[in-house]
Amino acid sequence: MASTALEACQWTVTALARYTPAAASILLRVHDRLRCVAATGAWQVFSAVPPETGYDSSDAARRALERSVVGRVYASGEPAVVADVTADPDHLPVRPDVTAELCVPVLDPAGRPIGVLDLQWSGPVELARWRETAERLARRLGARIVALGGPPAESRGEKLLRHAAAMTAAATEWDLMTAAIDAARDVSTLRAAVLILAEREPRLGAPTGTPGELESRIRAELAEAGPAALSRLIARAHRHGSAYTLGEAGHPPTGDYLPLARAGARTLVAVPVGPPDTGGVLLVADERLLRPDPTTVNLMELLAGQAWACLDRLRTLARLREQASSDPLTGLRHTGPFGQRIASATPGRTALLAIDVDGFKDVNDTYGHQAGDRLLVGLARALEGALRQGDELYRTGGDEFVAVIEVSRPEEAVRIAERLTEAARRTGRTISVGVALPHPGESAERTLLRADQALYAVKRHGRDGVHLSAA
Repeated sequence: MASTALEACQWTVTALARYTPAAASILLRVHDRLRCVAATGAWQVFSAVPPETGYDSSDAARRALERSVVGRVYASGEPAVVADVTADPDHLPVRPDVTAELCVPVLDPAGRPIGVLDLQWSGPVELARWRETAERLARRLGARIVALGGPPAESRGEKLLRHAAAMTAAATEWDLMTAAIDAARDVSTLRAAVLILAEREPRLGAPTGTPGELESRIRAELAEAGPAALSRLIARAHRHGSAYTLGEAGHPPTGDYLPLARAGARTLVAVPVGPPDTGGVLLVADERLLRPDPTTVNLMELLAGQAWACLDRLRTLARLREQASSDPLTGLRHTGPFGQRIASATPGRTALLAIDVDGFKDVNDTYGHQAGDRLLVGLARALEGALRQGDELYRTGGDEFVAVIEVSRPEEAVRIAERLTEAARRTGRTISVGVALPHPGESAERTLLRADQALYAVKRHGRDGVHLSAA
């Protein structure tokens, strides 16, 4: 008599409750999870379980919470009879007094698992007899579910939850924007999604790996329209809030949306993302004349909020990493990243240039530390300007710097060191530079020590010069 798969499942567990005190639950495969669609008699029900295989004794790390009896039964298509739940590491407890568990696959008429029927008892039970009954029920239930159209589709709320988890796990801004665009398409059911970010100059967010034809046309039209047009779209969304079309023919778009109309968009949802100055706007479109309901707009607003929270977190972490690896005075990277860089030095090709400011202590003692700080900042900029693209400059101490450069021969490293001394002279100061190239099998620390020794050789001979370590 059930008219839906969910009704059929609920009536099954209700009937079971009349004949056994077991905690009964039915989980069906919905997208990438086994979702509980009906249950009775339990204090707690696991709403979603990954359909994975069970415990592998050869790999203790696989005994994670995501491993379960129900996942094992679904993956194998074979029933599980657990007379003592304490002996099965895949048991998911729903009550503290459960002693035995019976789980059988719910099969379609072709014998393929579409879900599981799980029973858990807290008292004596004849598991062999109940196994036969449970398997018969599961077969009939599977056939009825298929006749009613199969397991329920993933709801939009479930989709949003799944995509929110993917955005939270994104490691880079590119990954995050890709996940947000995929989510917007999937949850809205519209065919195209574009993210525009404000930043210094408005720009289009990263496209997904396989943008559709409409999305490609929209991106091309917006790129041709230029930053001013993108700014107007962002300003409109943040000034007036979310907006959507009614999907009716004969009504022209406002001027801000003309690039989208030229691309072929006939249905559009636009929602603001983050604050106006650093956020942006999410545009979700379709070439069909549709009528997005307010719920769709609300879901896009939730999605935009989650996307911005994740983006803001990634940017904050990037700033913290930069602060942790950079000298706050000069902005140069300091000893932490320098140690990682010299550890990867290539023998015979990576040169280390140890640099020391001549007479720096006299500046501090005579004019004060503020004057010394200004000297260091100006000198750092001058040295950076004298280096080539790809060369790296680090501040490793008070007035000590190290440049890491890639060269083809030692003479090239010496010429670059001489360019640094000339750049320093133009600021009114002088520097001493020691040059060393790693020997095969030599540690980075030993190479740096030789560069320092070459530096002190310059100091002994009057400063303001370059010396190449040969030892």
